[in-house]
Amino acid sequence: MTAYNVAVIVGSLRKEAFSLRIANALAKLAPPSLKLDIVTLHGLSFFNQDLEANPPADWVAFRDRIRPVDAVLFVTPEYNRSVPGVLKNAIDVGSRPYGQSVFNGKPGGVISNSPGAIGGFGANHHLRQSLMFLNIAVLQQPEAYAGGVGDAFDDKGELTKESLRGFLDNYMTAFAAWVAQQKK
Repeated sequence: MTAYNVAVIVGSLRKEAFSLRIANALAKLAPPSLKLDIVTLHGLSFFNQDLEANPPADWVAFRDRIRPVDAVLFVTPEYNRSVPGVLKNAIDVGSRPYGQSVFNGKPGGVISNSPGAIGGFGANHHLRQSLMFLNIAVLQQPEAYAGGVGDAFDDKGELTKESLRGFLDNYMTAFAAWVAQQKK
């Protein structure tokens, strides 16, 4: 069986971020066909095209980490009905310079989350818009809006909410099939 390498990009910097907790849960739920690498965005400096001639080391490291993977999975909270600035910045860093995007042609997925009921719907759709432009083949179904995540984890960050576990398990099964289909 082929194992595909997947970068799981976490769209939050908060130490106890629900997105990071979900990413860690996904690593445990992933089928054997997926090898997940959780990528946090701590230390990734702001994109500034003026620096592209001699890009900062953190940009180079981020690009080098994403370039070889087979797929990307974004796990993000919603800020003001959109994606957090840190995630948009990572997309900008990885997609430049023009014509050299590390995301180009990769299969991808989006899991948005919120303590509220609608699970980051706005962030999910804003992110999908950017990913389509970057030529990421985004899994369309099932959509993944994880609502009510505020009580889904214990004090050690372990997923305890069985309904969310089942949802994420089903999503990862579909995502694994999507990646395999796209990589044929």
